[in-house]
Amino acid sequence: MEAQPEPYTISVPDSALEKLERKLHDAEYPDELDTTEQWPYGSPLSDVKRLAKHWETKFDWRKAESKLNELPNFRKPVNVEGFGAIDIHFIHQKNSSPDAIPLLFCHGWPGSFIEVTKLLPLLCSGESNDAPAFHIIAPSLPNFGFSQKILKPGFALSQYAETCHRLMLDLGYAKYVTQGGDWGFYITRVMGILYPESVLASHINMIRALGPPSLLSQPALAFQHALTPYTPAEQKGLQRSEWFTSQGQAYRLLQGTKPQTLSYAFADSPVALLAWIYEKLVDWTDEYLWTDDEICTWISIYWFSTAGPNAHIRIYYEAGHNPTEKIPSRERASDWVGKVKLGLAFFPREITVVPKIWGRTLGPVVYESENDKGGHFAAWERPDVIAGDLQKMFGKKGECYKIVPGKSGY
Repeated sequence: MEAQPEPYTISVPDSALEKLERKLHDAEYPDELDTTEQWPYGSPLSDVKRLAKHWETKFDWRKAESKLNELPNFRKPVNVEGFGAIDIHFIHQKNSSPDAIPLLFCHGWPGSFIEVTKLLPLLCSGESNDAPAFHIIAPSLPNFGFSQKILKPGFALSQYAETCHRLMLDLGYAKYVTQGGDWGFYITRVMGILYPESVLASHINMIRALGPPSLLSQPALAFQHALTPYTPAEQKGLQRSEWFTSQGQAYRLLQGTKPQTLSYAFADSPVALLAWIYEKLVDWTDEYLWTDDEICTWISIYWFSTAGPNAHIRIYYEAGHNPTEKIPSRERASDWVGKVKLGLAFFPREITVVPKIWGRTLGPVVYESENDKGGHFAAWERPDVIAGDLQKMFGKKGECYKIVPGKSGY
């Protein structure tokens, strides 16, 4: 008999809080160059020192923990082929509407399930005024948050996709839709490749197209591309993409080649983890005004993770070193996926920003939004846009209205 979901309470031991405080108090810091322009070199010393001191002396994890525990937290074992039963933590906000659409929200790095929290109140109402109702499921991916860590090699994109898919099936959602960015882009796209009978539509906010449409594979789009000049916004987007390629992706190369060596820093030093992730929170957002408490909450979820503070980076190595016939590389997620209806949200400060016609090479696009503000953590920076896109895409006037049969779910 399949194990039932159980309510879950996040509860970090007092000893872990005391240990963190000691480590922050005893931290040693590097020097930095004598210049007013510190960001080109990475997280500035003054910022990291301020945040570490706030984390040590002012930040109240118990208050943040209590707030997180107001969410509908659950956990259950999910069976993954070759890896057995994996303990998965997830948010499950159910809707009373019989026509509610099951929506899997998939986070990436360096995010977590916390990213869904701003969407929950925006999508909690029942179907009315042309707005659709949703059941929202947001797991902590294995090796992240409060889900189990994986110590056996080979847990790659197919296994992350299987974890999310089997969770949805276990909850009674045989057919569902997805939303994701970052690794959520890759995982939900792979889900559409492996489980097209279940994944009926996807909305993504990181559009990783490989390039312009090809004359051989997509001649109509290729002709349209040849005849349509890029807009000023699209030209700026390509410049942003070039910045990421030349200046912003060293982390990906390190995490994707020698994650164990980097893990020693994260396992031992909360300041190293803070500086590493803080850089991305600033570089990848669109002048979002992070509060110190927000940053400390994000980093604390990593530091207090059930999997430990270093397991999260393994996804980069495993995704790049475990080819399969259906998923020979993660670039397969950027090829055409023909059976899954697709919604795209473009943001000017995403880590890569492609022209809209490039995005149409990913699959049957039925919805697009082009936004003048926002970056990589779209559900956190612009929850109004993500929620609005979903409501329009799946609402009465949308192409995906009633795409999922009603009355499903556990």
